[in-house]
Amino acid sequence: MPLTNNVIIKLNEITTMVGDKSKLSESEIDEIKSIFKALVERGERYDVDEIEFWFKNEGSWKTKEPRIRIANLSNYIQDKYQQTAHLRILSDDNCDCGS
Repeated sequence: MPLTNNVIIKLNEITTMVGDKSKLSESEIDEIKSIFKALVERGERYDVDEIEFWFKNEGSWKTKEPRIRIANLSNYIQDKYQQTAHLRILSDDNCDCGS
């Protein structure tokens, strides 16, 4: 699935925010998590491989490790959100089974 304009805008924000593209600081990691969390909460979906590919081709990310870290963070946030959304659906079940 191709990246949407909203996702690309956020990837550009990450690129602008990160000072040293060879390593991510803890505060940058926290901000990146917040960015991806906001995306998935607004219903945006993305392919993690496309995110990694975007950072690779963007040009300023010469070191592989931070690109992989960002892709992993995006995957973690998206999976976590999908799991909690699923749990919310299950918790809304008013079944009195076994009661």
